[in-house]
Parts: sequence; C-alpha cells; structure tokens
Amino acid sequence: QVQLVESGGGLVQPGGSLRLSCAASGGIFMINAMRWYRQAPGKQRELVAATTRSSPTKYADSVKGRFTISNNNDRRTWYLQMNSLEPEDTAVYYCNADAVMPATLSSNTYWGQGTQVTVSS
Repeated sequence: QVQLVESGGGLVQPGGSLRLSCAASGGIFMINAMRWYRQAPGKQRELVAATTRSSPTKYADSVKGRFTISNNNDRRTWYLQMNSLEPEDTAVYYCNADAVMPATLSSNTYWGQGTQVTVSS
C-alpha cells in the first residue's frame, strides 16, 4: 500500500523559509511525477510545483523564484524549499505522486495527508 508522508510544515514569519519533505513507501516500482499542491481556506487546491521524468519542472506563477522542488536520487523522497514566504502562502500543503506498482505496471495517483504552513508575524 502506497503511503506519502509529508513533514516540515509549521509557523514562520513573513520573509522566512521552510522546507517540506515527502517520503513515499509501499513497494513502489517507479515514480513518474512528483508534485506539491496547496489549499488555503475557502480556496480550491492548486498546483504549486511539479517535476516529472519527461517534462521540465514547473511552478505556479505565484511561487516562481521563491520555491524550489527537488528530489533524492532514488526518487522516493522529494522536497519543496520555500523562501521569502508571504502570508498568502498560508495553506495546507499536499504532496502527490504518479506511482507505478510492480504487480500491475499501471500508474495511479497518490496523495499525502497534508501539512499546515502558516506565514504570520
């Protein structure tokens, strides 16, 4: 059973930095895409950053130049480095992956449970 576990959220002052981590486990054969989404109160969930095997890394316009997505060589852990945080970045952040399981070789999308990021003075 695939599990994605996020960590690294918390409270930070405007202008500060946080690094989120997402660790994937559960007998995964291959991960083709790793993403970070966020959902602020009263708003729809939005894509923040994504990295795949076949496409360039992409970012939401609102975080370009401030956030960076990266991953370990084993492609089982990925990160979201968030710098110059603003109150508008306050949200629950979710990691997301397209993972292939060895038994079926089919790709499915999985979600983490979310981690709260609050930017406030």
